[in-house]
Amino acid sequence: LQLDRTETAVNNLNPAFSKKFIVDYHFEEVQKLKFALFDQDKSSMQLYEHDFLGEFSCTLGMIVSSKKITRTLLLGNGKPAGKGMITIAAQELSDNRVITLSMAGRKLDKKDLFGKSDPFLEFYKPGDDGKWMLVHRTEVIKYTLDPVWKPFSVPLVSLCDGDIEKLIKVMCYDYDSDGGHDFIGEFQTSVARMCEAQDAFPLELECINPKKQKKKKNYKNSGIIIVKSCKITRDFSFLDYILGGCQLMFTVGIDFTASNGNPRDPSSLHYINPMGTNEYLSAIWAVGQIIQDYDSDKMFPALGFGAQLPPDWKVSHEFAINFNPTNPFCSGVEGIVQAYSACLPHIRFYGPTNFSPIVNHVARFAAQATQQEFATQYFILLIITDGVISDMDETRHAVVQASKLPMSIIIVGVGNADFAAMEFLDGDSRVLRSYTGEEAARDIVQFVPFRDFRNAPKETLAKAVLAELPQQVVQYFKHQNLPP
Repeated sequence: LQLDRTETAVNNLNPAFSKKFIVDYHFEEVQKLKFALFDQDKSSMQLYEHDFLGEFSCTLGMIVSSKKITRTLLLGNGKPAGKGMITIAAQELSDNRVITLSMAGRKLDKKDLFGKSDPFLEFYKPGDDGKWMLVHRTEVIKYTLDPVWKPFSVPLVSLCDGDIEKLIKVMCYDYDSDGGHDFIGEFQTSVARMCEAQDAFPLELECINPKKQKKKKNYKNSGIIIVKSCKITRDFSFLDYILGGCQLMFTVGIDFTASNGNPRDPSSLHYINPMGTNEYLSAIWAVGQIIQDYDSDKMFPALGFGAQLPPDWKVSHEFAINFNPTNPFCSGVEGIVQAYSACLPHIRFYGPTNFSPIVNHVARFAAQATQQEFATQYFILLIITDGVISDMDETRHAVVQASKLPMSIIIVGVGNADFAAMEFLDGDSRVLRSYTGEEAARDIVQFVPFRDFRNAPKETLAKAVLAELPQQVVQYFKHQNLPP
């Protein structure tokens, strides 16, 4: 399916194309893209009439995770098409700026017979129909002609459609409980103008009542509205963090407890069928192939729990499935799949099903990353399990502690067990508490039973599992005040 094509750069071997391609971005999907270059020979719109110069395929995730990539152009057979290279850069289009205004008034007109006014402000922008559209209303300050309103924030897009030169209208009223608010005065300004205000140098704007201005000869104004400060900040999005170089550090934890059944027996959840797959492998593939685009070195620790290990057959609840404790990393999702298949014949399934050691293992690394000055690392732990958690108290405690760290936990339940305890860890319905009564700082667990997706397309599992992740990442970095 052809999405779009660029303009033609005439007689040029190093073209920079001005045409931008606009693509909707979905973190939880693999979005495949192909860029093909042609030499225009005729004025035909048919591609086969032009000479093919090479192509490059990748995912949108690969582009945004590196912000800019340069790769060799390939022929259809995967061999380089001469010396040609292609460079692709990405930027996010949404305007995520927020304006924060701190306003006050001085010597406003007195509108009430017995006492002072109760002033409030309304902000308007021009609508598409040319009429003024209400954008924001401040609170009412009672009994004063010198009000100081609470600072407020609105998206810049709401206030002026993101155009800081656009005129906006501010109207000042005296509040009446019967809804017949008395008009005090108005003025027009722009965000650019208001941004001239600084703490030591407030911006003063005359509040004018046009009727009074017409009637009275020596009318000056109906008071002064003061912009004490006006700041524009950015409300960072998930893509801002990713484009800023944030890496998603992915770890897999695999359940090797006896309840899974003997892996040589076709009824076992760890039995690898003639197609070369099982529910554990399907879950690793679905989640891993999306996350791996966001990790530059693509080296992922893969840990097992609940098994006896050679040579002394001690039970371990956090062992490297490649049997290399000092270097538990596997290369890409393929590496995890290979290490998993290779370790199955060498371990003895045992128990109990303890989650906390693996949660704490990843939390130790996430805790080191809390020293970061920018949003550079976020940890994702995927636990695949067949059953009921044995160390529920310790696990709840571990999750509550992890909720303060740059970390999220995805649990995929395989098989047909009762997953009530997992639903409990997934704080969608209520806040998770530790056995000490401490509440989780935020909801970091997403639980999904694999059986709901057995007959669905592979993509749907990844969507369900990863849909909450971008907002968890944003929520953490925002709360810590860490910029991209």
